[in-house]
Amino acid sequence: MEKIPMRDGYGKGLLKLAEKDKRIIVLDADVAMSTRTNWIRDKYPEQFIDMGISEQDMVGTAAGLALGEMIPFASTYGVFLAGRAWDQIRTTVCYNNLNVKLGGAHGGISVGPDGATHQALEDVALMRVLPNMTVIVPCDAVETEKATIAMAEMEGPCFVRFGREAVPVITDESSVFEIGKANIVREGDDVTLFANGAMVYEGLKAAELLAEKGLQLKVVNLHTVKPLDTNTVICCARQTGAVVTAEEHQSHGGMGSSVAECISQNFPVPVKIIGMEDTFGESGQPQELMEKYGLTAEAICEAAIRVHEAKKLR
Repeated sequence: MEKIPMRDGYGKGLLKLAEKDKRIIVLDADVAMSTRTNWIRDKYPEQFIDMGISEQDMVGTAAGLALGEMIPFASTYGVFLAGRAWDQIRTTVCYNNLNVKLGGAHGGISVGPDGATHQALEDVALMRVLPNMTVIVPCDAVETEKATIAMAEMEGPCFVRFGREAVPVITDESSVFEIGKANIVREGDDVTLFANGAMVYEGLKAAELLAEKGLQLKVVNLHTVKPLDTNTVICCARQTGAVVTAEEHQSHGGMGSSVAECISQNFPVPVKIIGMEDTFGESGQPQELMEKYGLTAEAICEAAIRVHEAKKLR
């Protein structure tokens, strides 16, 4: 299976947008090669602004461009964008419901050797609590490209989160992507897995392992954390009666928390949230870190078996 960095999809999406619409303005905080916005800088320099290491200024400038009827994409590492510029995103962008698009690169523990300071593990939580903000976590490079294009077509603030490492491409050009609409990528009757980002592929691997044990795992790509596809979440909970969530993020406040909030208020079933357990990351090779912190197919299998057993006791 081909592996491509999700950030490549972000860069390709921006190229397609910039080619068709001169209102597309890409801003970067001195990490253009890492975010792939250097592709815009090189091909459409009049639509690119390097703000330097100044994330707050970048978001403020993006807000001004939006007021001028431009469509700005502000891009940098997610940990700095969601963290350092949170006040500007909250008060300037979201409070005024401005049409600013935010690209948070290097999301999750799989950033690897860059270590804890660069591993965005709280960004989804910080973004999803903001009124008017849309939050997207695509599963591969192809879906990241589609998400980037879809962001430009919607009105209002939007945050897309993508990783640095190459991950397996599990969607293709024919795969449907719609903001706010989850995709069921594998059917199953026993347990539902809601996953996003690189954890969707891990979920598909887990489904194969569980099938050998006679357990059928429904795998749902919940790429849009906000607005949550509540209809699909509730329907899947009803169908299988047990739920696991998996994400490269703190187990508190992210996609798993959003799913648990929905299920607890509408159709309570056993739920297990897989994520970083209230800890920072560390330097290491991406796969080693994923294994150390339990972000693997094997961890999903264990959680699925656990909630399936809990379901039978109800």
